[in-house]
Amino acid sequence: MYFPSATIKRRNHGRNKKGRGHVKFVRCDNCFQACPKDKAIKRFQIRPMVEAAALRDMNEASVYESYAIPKIYLKVHYCVGCAIHGKIVAVRSRVNRRIRTPPPRPRFNKDGKKVTAPVKAAA
Repeated sequence: MYFPSATIKRRNHGRNKKGRGHVKFVRCDNCFQACPKDKAIKRFQIRPMVEAAALRDMNEASVYESYAIPKIYLKVHYCVGCAIHGKIVAVRSRVNRRIRTPPPRPRFNKDGKKVTAPVKAAA
C-alpha cells in the first residue's frame, strides 16, 4: 500500500532534536504557552538593572563619582507565534528559508551613528 509523504517545509522540521525521542518543554516568556525547548526561539536580553530615568537620579544622589551599575542577563524563550508577532523572527519565502547565514548586524560608531560595513564579494 502506498502512503504519500507529507510535504516538508524545513529540513529540520522546525526543531533541533535530531535523534532524541522527547525534549522537555519550556514556557514562552510572553504568553506562557508550552513549547519544546528545541523549537522555542531563544534570545539573550542584556539590560541595565536601573532604567535610564532612575539612573540619572541615582548619579545625582550618589556619593561616588562613577559607579558601574550591573546588568541583568536574561535568556528569553518565545513560542513561534509570539516570536513572529513580536518581530523577533520574520517569515521568509521558500527560497530565503534555505539561507542559513545570519543577517548582517548593524554597526554603530561612538557617536551612535549607524556605520555600514563593507560587503564581501561572493567567491
